Amino acid sequence: MPIIGVKRDLLFEALGKTYTDEEFDELCFEFGLELDEVTTEKAMLSKEQGAEKALEADDEVIYRVELPANRYDLLCVEGLVRGLLVFKEKIAAPRYKVVVPKTNMQRLIIKPETGQVRPHAVAAVLRNITFTKERYNSFIELQDKLHQNICRKRSLVAIGTHDLDTIQGPFTFNAQPPADIKFKPLSQTKEFTAVELMELYSGDSHLRHYLPIIRDKPVYPVIYDSNGVVLSMPPIINGEHSKIHTGTKNVFIECTATDLTKAKIVLDQLVAMFSEYCAEPFVVEAVEVVQPDGTIVMYPELNYRKEVISVDSINKKIGINENANQIAKLLTRMCLTAEVQDDGRTLSVEVPPTRADVIHGCDIMEDVAIAHGYNNINQTIPKTNTIGEQFAINKLTDLLRLDIAAAGFTEALTFALCSKDDVSDKLLKKIEDAKAVHIGNPKTAEFQVARTTLLPGILKTIYCNKKMPLPMKLFEISDVIITDSEKDVGARNVRHFCAINYNKSPGFEVIHGLLDRTMQLLEVPYDKTNGYCMRASNDPSFFPGRCAEVLLRGTPIGKLGVLHPDVLAKFELNNPCAVIELTIEPFL
Repeated sequence: MPIIGVKRDLLFEALGKTYTDEEFDELCFEFGLELDEVTTEKAMLSKEQGAEKALEADDEVIYRVELPANRYDLLCVEGLVRGLLVFKEKIAAPRYKVVVPKTNMQRLIIKPETGQVRPHAVAAVLRNITFTKERYNSFIELQDKLHQNICRKRSLVAIGTHDLDTIQGPFTFNAQPPADIKFKPLSQTKEFTAVELMELYSGDSHLRHYLPIIRDKPVYPVIYDSNGVVLSMPPIINGEHSKIHTGTKNVFIECTATDLTKAKIVLDQLVAMFSEYCAEPFVVEAVEVVQPDGTIVMYPELNYRKEVISVDSINKKIGINENANQIAKLLTRMCLTAEVQDDGRTLSVEVPPTRADVIHGCDIMEDVAIAHGYNNINQTIPKTNTIGEQFAINKLTDLLRLDIAAAGFTEALTFALCSKDDVSDKLLKKIEDAKAVHIGNPKTAEFQVARTTLLPGILKTIYCNKKMPLPMKLFEISDVIITDSEKDVGARNVRHFCAINYNKSPGFEVIHGLLDRTMQLLEVPYDKTNGYCMRASNDPSFFPGRCAEVLLRGTPIGKLGVLHPDVLAKFELNNPCAVIELTIEPFL
């Protein structure tokens, strides 16, 4: 869930009322939000950037508000204040409007070459806008929040904002070889080629995360004005020439994208929030966008649409009993203007361009529930008869846990993610043989793949508890994940049971006894044909000649034996140990 930080005093000034922390927390709850933390700028910077940066900050109180991930209209103080004032019925929801200038209409031309890297673009103009320091900061912060949220870290959409008075249209969105692109990037004093910029920003803590989006492409996207001035090289950096500031009066906004729908949503959100500060509030100037095939489309769209929903359906799904007029009033408080139709049987709900989260009747019902108040909905017993039943695999797992613990083993719960080395090199195996599901963008080397075996997690647990007295007898019953091309997601979960005896001697007989006890509990006889048995096996993780495969009715379900000393050394363990790991799903 995204969290925005809002200065308390500025927020209360905009709301026209002062609240205590408890009162504002209650207001947030009523509106479907959560006041996550009350802090100060100094405390925030101390956490994020250290004590030295904190010294430069003040002690102004900051409210950190947690928002639903799809409420893009609340990602800035302007949208939050607007939503709360409409909710409290202090103002009516604004009406957003797109105007076409009679002369000098701006135009953005998309060249066919962009199809190789970033094929879509939309644009708009905020005319005669008035920025203050706070408004300007909020404008920049909203772009950053959108980039991190719906834009998926600029991979889907990248926003560029420019001082229109410093550039000259029409503008061209093109794609060129990196060596052919040269301009002065934001906050730099000299020109760089795109190749040099990639090297320059490879060490930048903020921008280096976006470089892989285009680094390996044969051409990079770039936007020029009619004089050849570079506005931006999306999704990396804007040009210094068109940089906006608090004195900027006319803002040209362009959004380049790989997903046109999300680009339109991002543009609508940005202009809707800050058109409030234009000379004509909530009025946005259109821009012509010329597609590669020559067709012309005008943006922003700022479309309003209608949804018809049954009053009875709303009451039934939420569990309330309100008439059509009252429900219409509740929706209006949520910026969804509603009109009663069909003698009170249905409602025609107008969805504004800022509410991209409303895609179904259920979303409208959710807003009715929020405005009505979840605490005001009477608790009732559902009018259905159902019998809940535990999954067989979970029932078996719970029963096994009790008896294995009674056998003297302590249960461990380990991470479902691990490093590549944990399931390959440390077990003396190749990563290609592990059938592991790899994490696309791991944040740490400790969590690179989903575990394919429970053994590394238990060995790490023993390493962290080496000071405990011997013997250490641990077990775990949890899921592992292995790749499976026959599954629609390409992988499947398998329930495993793993136990280990760590002592001055391996204690193979202890693990063997646990196997026999487990089979006794499962009522599986020792029989090669209709029960379980063991046969010698070779596995690089185990000591040669001290490994056995467990078979159930002739099918292998796991292994037990004494671990290889090299495996123990890689996990920094000093004593020998015996282990068993089985798949328990065949017992169902």
